[in-house]
Amino acid sequence: MNAQPCGTKENPVLSEQDKKIQQMLGKIDHKIMVMSGKGGVGKSTVSINLAIGLSLENYYVGLLDVDLHGPNIPKMLGVERGELQRRPDGTVGPVYYSPNLKFMSVEPLLPDRDSAVMWRGPMKMSAIRQFMYDIEWGDLDYLVIDAPPGTGDEQMTIAQTIPDAYAIIVTTPQEVSILDVKKSISFCKHVNMPILGIIENMSGMICPHCGKAIDVFKKGGGQKMSEELGLPFLGRIPVDPRIVTTGDAGQPILAKYPNSQTAEAFEKVVRNAINVTQAMKAREKEEKDREDSEE
Repeated sequence: MNAQPCGTKENPVLSEQDKKIQQMLGKIDHKIMVMSGKGGVGKSTVSINLAIGLSLENYYVGLLDVDLHGPNIPKMLGVERGELQRRPDGTVGPVYYSPNLKFMSVEPLLPDRDSAVMWRGPMKMSAIRQFMYDIEWGDLDYLVIDAPPGTGDEQMTIAQTIPDAYAIIVTTPQEVSILDVKKSISFCKHVNMPILGIIENMSGMICPHCGKAIDVFKKGGGQKMSEELGLPFLGRIPVDPRIVTTGDAGQPILAKYPNSQTAEAFEKVVRNAINVTQAMKAREKEEKDREDSEE
């Protein structure tokens, strides 16, 4: 990303940004981008509850919303505009949701909540890089990045700016969603981004009357695809009407109904993500140690 054409001088502004970005990234142990092949699969809901679940496991977590055209994270977390931390030196601090969880989104930076973001590629890339070098995240165990659907500018910028990021891909059980997920998997392979696993969202439905699971939208498609492709399956999240009401009210279901079946499903996903992340990190360290010993 930072290679300069032959005969041109290195851009000192970009070089300084890259330096600050690497300093910031060095304070974060694990970076996870949550992706989906298409919209409407509940990716932001998964990102939020994943971040909350990790924070409840006593990890320090950052949640970065790079869905620039549809930044819903602030509303879903119940954080009002104006809570952005502006420091005397001009830098901006992330917004705290809890002592262990802070987040950042473009939404608090807009003139008002209804302002449309009409940016093309270079502007979006610049904004995402600014989230990296101009925001003081501090020491984090996990940075969860909520990306928009697809494999466009935002995902490419994350892959180029955070080369050690992992991916979690969210799908629904339907075949149409699974076909789109395969494009996300192809993207990850192309940019050498390891995939932590697949989450199957909207997998069955929790009846609001009896509390039992009903297979309204099928179940198992994401798990079957994970097995076929040799990818970890992190778990399935059912359709629960309370996810909608809690999201609209700014009270994520994992925090509002911690004893529900849906919260238990998210907790299982969180534990699986932690285990897979630690296993991948250990494997990467072994490979690096082996390469170093061979040199």
